[in-house]
Amino acid sequence: MELIRGLHNLSDRFRGCAATIGNFDGVHLGHQQVLAHVKAAASRLHVPSLVIVFEPQPREFFAPETAPARLSRLRDKVRYLDSAGMDAILCLPFNPRLQALPALAFVNAVLLEGLSVRHFVVGDDFRFGCDRAGDFSLLKQVGDSRGFEVVSTDTFTQSAARVSSSRIRELLALGELGEAARLLGRDYSISGRVEYGRQLGRTIGVPTANVGLKGKKPALVGVYAVEADINGEWVQGVANIGTRPTVNGQHASLEVHLLDYTGNLYGRHINVVFRHFLRSEQRFDGLDALKTQISLDIAQARSWFECHGSTK
Repeated sequence: MELIRGLHNLSDRFRGCAATIGNFDGVHLGHQQVLAHVKAAASRLHVPSLVIVFEPQPREFFAPETAPARLSRLRDKVRYLDSAGMDAILCLPFNPRLQALPALAFVNAVLLEGLSVRHFVVGDDFRFGCDRAGDFSLLKQVGDSRGFEVVSTDTFTQSAARVSSSRIRELLALGELGEAARLLGRDYSISGRVEYGRQLGRTIGVPTANVGLKGKKPALVGVYAVEADINGEWVQGVANIGTRPTVNGQHASLEVHLLDYTGNLYGRHINVVFRHFLRSEQRFDGLDALKTQISLDIAQARSWFECHGSTK
């Protein structure tokens, strides 16, 4: 699969594609239904399949302080879309120029002049263009007049409830990992590069791998039993994700203590899969109290893995 950053980098081989558009945050089962439709249309028409996404996501552009937590950063989103069988991702920078573009001008610039789209799939609630004036009706009118198919997918539900990124965020915030995994179609995970931190963990005998969140608000907070994928090697561990109130942390971070692992991870990418909620994040009266609680967290995580094992 090819990641295309901006229309100016679009090659001719992806013109005439079957495409869809949206945030695809988390690439959950509802998204996967849309992607399956695009893939089937591309196969029927013998054309490439393509997904249009935005970076940052529109709500992060308009109101970064109140935007919802990200379920998946671009790197993970690309991985999930690749797994769904898409041929290309067109990542458009969401900036003042794109924000001010009227809906019809967006269709002309992106779908017609840029992609020469043959088949276009949208979710049932998709809106686009300046002031969100564009909708399925407008797309259908343009498609009918310019010779490309436009279809809207039905809402994907499970147990009579709509599958959505918002619902998954709510479940993760409550520590309901199993239900969130059911809607995602996989266990929830965060991947990133291991960075140098304050190394306080080493001073209390619990070294941690600090996974960079790049300033993004995490969808879940607390202490979890986790499994980390390190180049195909799965290692059990305990993770704290949050602001680390005991040591006056200023920004959200993901710190992972890997059980019985001694390798050097600095600079490497790891994928952290959240397996079981242990407790909420809390402030302790000093490092000694924190160390005592971490020892209890580790014991609880080991006990959980002994009972449930690994799914990897």
